[in-house]
Amino acid sequence: MDSQQTIIIPVPPLFNFQECLWFLNRNYDDCLHVVTETAVFKAIATPFGDVLFRVGEQGTFVKIDLLQGDSGPECRDYLTRYVRDWFDMDRDLAPFYGYLKRDSRLAYMAEDFAGLRLMGISDMFEALCWSIIGQQINLTFAYKMKRRMVEQYGRHIEWNNQVFHIFPEPEILANAEVEVLRGMQFSQKKAEYVIGAARAFTEGTLSRSLIEALPDFDSRQKALVAHKGIGIWTANYVLMKTFRAPEGIPHGDVGLLNALVGHGIIGARSEKEKIEAFFHDYAGWETYVTFYLWRSLAVKPLA
Repeated sequence: MDSQQTIIIPVPPLFNFQECLWFLNRNYDDCLHVVTETAVFKAIATPFGDVLFRVGEQGTFVKIDLLQGDSGPECRDYLTRYVRDWFDMDRDLAPFYGYLKRDSRLAYMAEDFAGLRLMGISDMFEALCWSIIGQQINLTFAYKMKRRMVEQYGRHIEWNNQVFHIFPEPEILANAEVEVLRGMQFSQKKAEYVIGAARAFTEGTLSRSLIEALPDFDSRQKALVAHKGIGIWTANYVLMKTFRAPEGIPHGDVGLLNALVGHGIIGARSEKEKIEAFFHDYAGWETYVTFYLWRSLAVKPLA
């Protein structure tokens, strides 16, 4: 492939591309990327137009191959930043692994999940819509609903006889009809919340820059929950996945609670004081330990 269409990023310590790649798949039907045994393909909107790229590994490097779209230096820099953020490559995990190794209940994670990064969602609007869709339903059904919405309202890139979807722009979803989303098995409320979020982005009352400008976690959370349909769980999920806020614990998440019970950290889901004490012991790494607890729920098939 032409050098203008290839980007090489050195991998940091405690980084395992295959572990991250497997987490992106987990046998769920995510329409926003395509995972193979060795790479992930993704189409995104950029300031330089829609772009399709492939992320794989080459020795001690992560390799990005630009497959379609602008290959100029500004776009290449944009993709480099995007991938570094997506795979959380600029974070030193050594302190977190120190916490894990001191916790007899979770010490195995430092070896079994070594190098797993908290996979992010750079697009705040996408993260917000996805967390609204996922409220109080199982992941399999949530992914089906997302696919229906993305295929209806999003753009796509066709390459090598495959279709690669791009998440819809707020301006498009702002004009969606509740009844159309209802036909995709959205509840009345979820349809209204997604359209409402899209309108907030379109009108400028909600954006990544507005949230980033706020001074701390509490003010950011407060600004998010001021919008209809955004509760604490949804706000914290967005702050976790887009803003990398360590305090963004998705409290009440069923998977998280099941993992806490399964590891003997709590005996019942209602033990809030024990949950708070557990996360206090992981101060600064609360969302990372949450992500690893989620990872513990997904069992890899035997080779």
